Amino acid sequence: MAVDLHTHSRVSDGSDSPSDLIANAASAGLAAIALTDHDTLDGLDEAQLAADRHGIRLIRGVELSLEWSRGGMHLIVLFLGRDGPLQARLSDLQAARDTRNTRMVDLLQSLDYDITLDELIAEAGGGVVGRPHMAAILVRKGYFPDPPAVFDELLATGRPGYLGRDRLDPVEAIQLARKSKGVPIIAHPHTLGLDTADEYAEAISRLKAAGLSGIECHYGDYPLSQQQELADTTRRFGLIPSGGSDYHGTYKAGLELGAGRGELHVPDTVLEELEADQ
Repeated sequence: MAVDLHTHSRVSDGSDSPSDLIANAASAGLAAIALTDHDTLDGLDEAQLAADRHGIRLIRGVELSLEWSRGGMHLIVLFLGRDGPLQARLSDLQAARDTRNTRMVDLLQSLDYDITLDELIAEAGGGVVGRPHMAAILVRKGYFPDPPAVFDELLATGRPGYLGRDRLDPVEAIQLARKSKGVPIIAHPHTLGLDTADEYAEAISRLKAAGLSGIECHYGDYPLSQQQELADTTRRFGLIPSGGSDYHGTYKAGLELGAGRGELHVPDTVLEELEADQ
C-alpha cells in the first residue's frame, strides 16, 4: 500500500486541519501518513485522534528549514516522540519565525500592501504563520492572480518582500534529530542549488556522516523518470529513497495526497526501511 511521508496542515502552512488531512488521507486509501508541519509538532495530537478514528497510521514528523548558502535545504524528521533535544529547540525556531513574520508584515506595508499581523494570524487559524498565508491574503485582496505569482514577484528568496530568519545548521539539525530518536531525510533535493555531481556527492557524503538517513526522491512535483534517477543515486550513497507529496491543500493547487501531480507512489516498504533505521 502507498504512504505519504511529507504533508502539511493548517497548523503550519497548509489549508486542511490536521483532522481533515487525516480523513483525506484515509479516503485516498493510504496506509500511513506523516504530518510534517514546519518547525512545530502542535498538530500531531489532533492528527493522532483522527488517525485512530479512521484506522490509518500516523507518523509523527516535522520539517525544518536549515541554513544553506547554496539554495534551500529542508530536513524532514520522522518518528519523533514528545521529548528530546530537537523537540526542545522547536520553541526557539518558532520564536524566530514569529519575529520574522512581524518584520515581513512591516516590510509589506512599507511596499504599500494592505496586510496586518492580526489578519495573518487569523488566516493561519491559530497555527504557525508562514508565507503561504501572506500569499493567500494578497491574492484575496486582488494584488496577485494566484499564490505562485505572489512568490515569484514578492515573497520568494531575493524578492522585495522576503526576509530571512535564524535557522539550524544542517549537521546540527541531523545530530539533534538522531539524539531525539528521529530519522532525518533531505526534502525535495532540487532546492539545494548544487550544480555538479561532485558538489552533490560532497554535500551528501558529509550529511550522511552526520547521520542522514534518506533523501526525498519520490516527490510530488517530480516526474517518474526523475524519481527513479534520484532513487538510484540515493541507493549508491547507501541512503534510503523516501517520498511524499508535500501536500499543502489549496495552498499548492494540483498536489494530491499520496499521488502528487499523478506520478507519485511511495510504497509502505519505504516506511519500513526508514523505521528500521531509527
